[in-house]
Amino acid sequence: MKRIVLLFIVVLTMTTVKSQTLSERHKGLAACACLMAQGDMERLEPAVRMALDKGVTINELKEAFSQLYAYTGFPRSLNALGVLNKVLEKKQTNWQEGKPWTRPAEWDDAKKAFELGVKNQTQLSGRPFNYDFCPQDDYYLKAHLFGDIFVGNQLSAADREIVTVAALSGLEGVTPQLAAHKQGAVNMGNNQQLVDELSAWLNSEGYTLISKWPKGEPNPYGKYFIGQSFLADVGGGVMNVTFEPKCRNNWHVHHKQVQVLICVAGRGWYQEWGKEPVQMTPGTVIAVPAEVKHWHGAQKDSWFQHLTYHKDVLEGASNEWLEPVDDTTYQALK
Repeated sequence: MKRIVLLFIVVLTMTTVKSQTLSERHKGLAACACLMAQGDMERLEPAVRMALDKGVTINELKEAFSQLYAYTGFPRSLNALGVLNKVLEKKQTNWQEGKPWTRPAEWDDAKKAFELGVKNQTQLSGRPFNYDFCPQDDYYLKAHLFGDIFVGNQLSAADREIVTVAALSGLEGVTPQLAAHKQGAVNMGNNQQLVDELSAWLNSEGYTLISKWPKGEPNPYGKYFIGQSFLADVGGGVMNVTFEPKCRNNWHVHHKQVQVLICVAGRGWYQEWGKEPVQMTPGTVIAVPAEVKHWHGAQKDSWFQHLTYHKDVLEGASNEWLEPVDDTTYQALK
């Protein structure tokens, strides 16, 4: 009988872990962490409201932004806390304060904080980790990051790794650390399915740009764009254009040639003069007729990439750049 009960518990536990998926609360934490890491305070403000609406507590956001100073620096941490404070000036009744913050006892016992840090770091890494090359950083990691910071009472160890993975996903040049923390997120209590969903969600929602297509260099035609764009020659007469969130080109016309747009990452807009805008997502293909006034660019909250080339090119083909897409028109797009 004991064996049957034990087997039932094991099966139940496995089923629970297997069914773990990315929750709305996870999404709120992840969006805020990713934008905070990028220093995008303008997009962070609505993300904070979204997170609070989805059940993330005020004190959990304070803890997340505080923790991330160890990964992104104090300036961005303090800026993010400033955004949270600003949002709370118009606090909604459904937003939760969360459990009270309490000062960890380990902060007054350096030895205990260090021992806790060693334990947390070992669990996260899957093995004992000693950075002998730089003893200073080895101590900071154990005593402070995985000790002082991880002992906070607002976020679980699993939540902390969701926050860390999301933040690192928004940064360039941290591939080794991101890979390590994706595995660490599993070691700290999340399952692989949830971690994979997190990465896919951040990309599909435009918080990050994960693409097999090169980002390229700053666009030499940038004077005809609002916001930052990048251009990469991918061969065969095809260019890849990358738009940061809110970036769009001016109205323009292709004379004596057809332009083809193929969305490969993120979300964007295409609009012809006098017509409704068309949403572009990966796989969307648009052939822009010659002599048609139009524009294209990223959505407000998403990176956007499209390939472009010209076909049916006639002698004397050219591009004519016109007026910018005004903010009123752009901001009204939903």
